[in-house]
Amino acid sequence: MSKMAKLPKRNEISEEFKWQLEDMVSSKEEWEKLYNEIISVTEEIKSFAGKLQDSADTLLECLRKRDFLGEKLSRLYVYSNMKLHEDANNAEAQNTSEKANSLMVKVNSSMSFIEPEISAIPDNVLENYMNSSNGLELYKTYMEDLLRKKKHILSMEEELLLARAQDLAQAPENTFAMFNNADIKFPSIKDENGNDVELTKGRYVSFMESKDRRVRKDAFEALYATYKKYKNTLASTIAGNVKKNIFYMQAKKFNSTCEASLFENNIPVSVYDQLIETVHKYLPLMHRYVSIRKRMLDLDELHMYDVYTPIVKDMDVKITFDEAKETVLKALAPLGEEYCNLINKGFNEKWIDVYENEGKRSGAYSWGTYGVHPYVLLNHQDNLNHMFTLAHEMGHSLHSYYSSETQPYIYAEYPIFLAEVASTVNEALLMEYLLKTTEDKNMRLYLINHFMEQFKGTLYRQAMFAEYEKLIHEVVEQGGALTADSLSSMYHDLNVKYFGDDMIIDSEIDMEWARIPHFYYNYYVFQYSTGYSAAITLSQKILNEGEDAVVKYMNFLKSGCSEYPIDTLKKAGVDMNSPEPVEKALKVFEGLLDEMESIIE
Repeated sequence: MSKMAKLPKRNEISEEFKWQLEDMVSSKEEWEKLYNEIISVTEEIKSFAGKLQDSADTLLECLRKRDFLGEKLSRLYVYSNMKLHEDANNAEAQNTSEKANSLMVKVNSSMSFIEPEISAIPDNVLENYMNSSNGLELYKTYMEDLLRKKKHILSMEEELLLARAQDLAQAPENTFAMFNNADIKFPSIKDENGNDVELTKGRYVSFMESKDRRVRKDAFEALYATYKKYKNTLASTIAGNVKKNIFYMQAKKFNSTCEASLFENNIPVSVYDQLIETVHKYLPLMHRYVSIRKRMLDLDELHMYDVYTPIVKDMDVKITFDEAKETVLKALAPLGEEYCNLINKGFNEKWIDVYENEGKRSGAYSWGTYGVHPYVLLNHQDNLNHMFTLAHEMGHSLHSYYSSETQPYIYAEYPIFLAEVASTVNEALLMEYLLKTTEDKNMRLYLINHFMEQFKGTLYRQAMFAEYEKLIHEVVEQGGALTADSLSSMYHDLNVKYFGDDMIIDSEIDMEWARIPHFYYNYYVFQYSTGYSAAITLSQKILNEGEDAVVKYMNFLKSGCSEYPIDTLKKAGVDMNSPEPVEKALKVFEGLLDEMESIIE
């Protein structure tokens, strides 16, 4: 489907390429029935407030109602929003989505008393409840996690005060988002044909991939010169966000903002620090990659605006959706017959919404709700990148499918720390299959570079972001101040460290911190690097160790949040408490470097 062609309307897309959301909610009548049922149970659950200490049976009944309510609400919410994602112009979908979103807020508010009340039950009383054999044993893991968090839960009045301050606390992030998405305007530059084109953030990516170096340089300088005009405002915004994190860290009695952020999933700070230390050890590989880029672009000097332009000519390979499905199935064969049969089921039973239409949400995702198979939204184009997207999203979907099929509702949703593992395993297996079955020299170069770019962008770049985030928090935790100059200086030094001697670290890049929204996400980005490392390690185990590794991986997919994510990965054969997974992943990167160097010699 040509990007230039006029987009079809939703009703012009063939039914075979649309997902079947009726598997979730079959009709308007069922939607209304579900909505009214949720309203009714929401009123019922409010009646438990102040009574959870009364008896084990009361506590169990409340938790069961909460799970019932959560499952029903999730189905209504997901369905309503996915209907809107099909076509944002659909007035009925706009209405039902808005109603579902409002209902979500109302229901969550009505249940907010539950965890503080459970935390207030004396430990010995709660232990007696858990040993009463009335069904509460299902909630043992959940209760143990609540008890783990108990020392960081404040009094009801203090928790309420913190909750009320949440809107204020979001001000730095919201201010940055409004500035970065709505207010900031960039100048025009001349494109490859000499035409004046307004620079936007979307176009910036395309300009940085341009073969015309003058275009890349102009876009790079124009973007950062614009951010630099507002450097003091943006420094104040990011400093405000750091101070917010420190306020909550101190209020909740943690030793550092990093510890506070990682506490929810019980991830030791040592995992964060070890990622950075291990990446430092393997920075010479990144420096080799930079040298290859400089050589293949035939440049006397490699600048920061040369980082994204392709070093291998784009292979214009047409891959239809049917061909993509067939190749993905072949690539995932090492995961076994059951896994591939499920992938095929998803392909054939309308889990996937394939093509772009007018009003459809952009990008791709996997989403769903407990008790119903997952769904995948695509905007498929017939090329290699979109085949990887298909493999990626089906990885998410089968992770959700196995977890939902195996775990009770309360433990079915896997944590963010694990979220990108299954999807990246699928991509890695697809890449290995393509490399194994491709003889054409240029195609091999293209694939190797594609794989190397993932390492650069996901493992190295996100580790650098993680290191920067920890640095700027430590400055304020130790009584220092963040200014535009200090933020830029720290960022410059990290670029020097990560890119090495063959890269000219242009002064403009010192302002990159000012445009990265992830620096407002509170120690989120390190999970991209750890997840990628775990996935590469697992994919190598699956290919090299056979059935035992596959069985462990299937158990990983079925685990949900029944254990802490570090323990779930350890059982799959990946110990994130050690540097080994990151090292193994970077050894794969080293092998790619070796092969690319041998091809281009």
